Amino acid sequence: MTTAPWRDPALPAAARVADLLARMTLEEKTAQLYGVWVGADTDGDGVAPLQREMTSDYDWDELITLGLGQLTRSFGTAPVDPELGAQALARAQRRIAAAGRFGIPAVAHEECLAGFTAWGATAYPVPLAWGASFDPPLVEEMARHIGADLRAAGVHQGLAPVLDVVRDPRWGRVEETIGEDPYLVGTIGAAYVRGLESAGVVATLKHFAGYASSVGARNLAPVRAGVREFADVVLPPFEMALREGGARSVMAAYNETDGVPASADPALLTQLLRDDWEFTGTVVADYFGIGFLETLHRVAGSPAEAAHAALAAGIDVELPTLKCYGKPLVEAVRAGDVPESLIERAARRVLLQKCELGLLDEDWAPEPTGRIDLDSAANRALARQLAEKSVVLLDNPDGLLPLAPDARIAVVGPRAADALAMLGCYSFPSHVGVHHPEVSMGIDIPTVLESLRAELPDAKVTFAEGCDVSGPDTTGFEEAVARASEADVCVAVLGDRAGLFGRGTSGEGCDVADLQLPGVQADLLDALVSTGVPVVLVLLTGRPYALGRWHGRLGAAVQAFFPGEEGGPAVAGVLSGRVNPSGRLPVSVPHVPGGQPWTYLQPPLGLADEVSSLDPTPLYAFGHGRSYTTFAWEPAESRELEIDTDGSYDLTVTVRNTGDRPGAEVVQLYLHDPVASVTRPDVRLIAYQRLELGPGEASRVTFHFHADLSAFTDRSGRRVVEPGALELRLAASSAEVRHTARLMLRGPERVLGADRRLLCEVSTGE
Repeated sequence: MTTAPWRDPALPAAARVADLLARMTLEEKTAQLYGVWVGADTDGDGVAPLQREMTSDYDWDELITLGLGQLTRSFGTAPVDPELGAQALARAQRRIAAAGRFGIPAVAHEECLAGFTAWGATAYPVPLAWGASFDPPLVEEMARHIGADLRAAGVHQGLAPVLDVVRDPRWGRVEETIGEDPYLVGTIGAAYVRGLESAGVVATLKHFAGYASSVGARNLAPVRAGVREFADVVLPPFEMALREGGARSVMAAYNETDGVPASADPALLTQLLRDDWEFTGTVVADYFGIGFLETLHRVAGSPAEAAHAALAAGIDVELPTLKCYGKPLVEAVRAGDVPESLIERAARRVLLQKCELGLLDEDWAPEPTGRIDLDSAANRALARQLAEKSVVLLDNPDGLLPLAPDARIAVVGPRAADALAMLGCYSFPSHVGVHHPEVSMGIDIPTVLESLRAELPDAKVTFAEGCDVSGPDTTGFEEAVARASEADVCVAVLGDRAGLFGRGTSGEGCDVADLQLPGVQADLLDALVSTGVPVVLVLLTGRPYALGRWHGRLGAAVQAFFPGEEGGPAVAGVLSGRVNPSGRLPVSVPHVPGGQPWTYLQPPLGLADEVSSLDPTPLYAFGHGRSYTTFAWEPAESRELEIDTDGSYDLTVTVRNTGDRPGAEVVQLYLHDPVASVTRPDVRLIAYQRLELGPGEASRVTFHFHADLSAFTDRSGRRVVEPGALELRLAASSAEVRHTARLMLRGPERVLGADRRLLCEVSTGE
């Protein structure tokens, strides 16, 4: 085979793959369409629901004689030293290549939602914290580091980013999302994709599509989203990540929308994704998602029927292990029930990607060389930087923060002294490590308590836990109140415990009925506030929680969304004043725990009014965040202008740091459409720019608005730009408008295609 055309790297990839496919048997082609999860435990606490039923028995040595499409999570299944893991993966790849006729290795994939999910790898802040940073270049740099670590270990594909837009914050996987606005999710997500792909790792967009719009905020539940919500909220982040990021893989979602499972929807996975958006990469199943077509959705009567439905819809690879795309599929093709052309189509896509990755070349598997350090000093510095930029100062009405360096500080709460308080459910210590208590965490994670003591060495810091994260026990309240009463200030560190499938208060399968703080933490906070000692609330969470109960009663409030291994020092830096807080909310913070779902993307009928006693107005709006310095906005003068429906307009503002310390302001641009043919959100984000400014320093920001950014889906399902009035609102949050520019679009209605402008270009200068 070494002289066959498919081995020749000088030939076009399509020619190489065509030659290879012509030489393959049906079984060999099919073997490229599934993964195998070596070492997956189907017993014990680490098992996902339904995992036992969805895993088939197989003989590894016999199986790999046909070749293999993917290897599932060699590093993310159990604790393994990175260097030993890389060597073991290389050995497995050599065995796969030696066993098959063509010598082709598998694509190795891993989770990398908030860093490489491997023992000893850097645990970065979760995606919700990326959104809070409003800093795409920094997220791109983080992803580049993650990609480099994946490649060093022999991994080809990363299952990230999550591009689901938050529609109901009670959903457990909010921590995995970037926020509640599609423009923020799309721009941050595209940046992550660019970083990962620049390292040669295939980025996988998930979950395509609609997964976060589930009924009742329940994991893996039906979706009732309408056509316009789907087109204007759910889909744009995926389109951005493909067009602006260059992602080479997409993961089909678990959900069904209006009765059609995403994994069996050719309109979604083929017509839209491939025909309209011209995507040429691979579509992979979410874990066990193809089998769920039979067992959960009941649109298939057997594994073979499920395989047929998924293949016909456009899923190329079954993950994490074979159940439907193995023998059941081959037998169905032999029986004439499934066209072999579907196998051929999917195998071609898989092999083209393997060709891109160099896996069809003779020198496909270089041995791992040198030391593999997955938590380097550079990684930790980047994790610290992102954590610091993501912490949100919600309120500081009387200037209680920064804390006095010699203050008596009572640190209270179940999240203050627990390293896992910093991590989301897809970090290795939370995802896998909790099932191996005999193994060390693998990385150093300072707690808030440790970090605050290091940050303020002259302060007298005491500690009381007060209560558990989710338990009902209040016996610790007495000690907590006593410590607070003795102090000048109480720092209450409350929040979530990340976990999976009900084992946490946040994370996959950890959905909640309302947005009240878990367990008895709200009662603990009441007891602390009642002491009369000023209380600084620090939240370490995976979702927003209702804080209206304490509005006006707290000395200050700080929000951090699972800020990663350097989150403790980052939070302590904000409390001490070493770090000037600059995060902005990627999700609204509600007044009351109930009344969900609600996000800021509401039409007028969804806003507060006099015909309902329930006011959904958030306590802290999307985009909100305070600073220890002040900023002045000086918009350029503008008058109402007319532009064509295919025209553009430049909107400029100068922002000056008027305080005495460096800080960052996030300038946000929102669109308000007063009259349209269908109801529109009252405001929606169409651009933003983060500005880092020294004392007295100013920067000019110009947003280059194009009429395409006003487009929406009309009653017939077309994306249109309608003539009429628009308002462009420069704002510090969705509720804090600083300046409004009024435009009139003139000319014919325009129907936009897949080549529409997705981004508002931004330029800055002095």
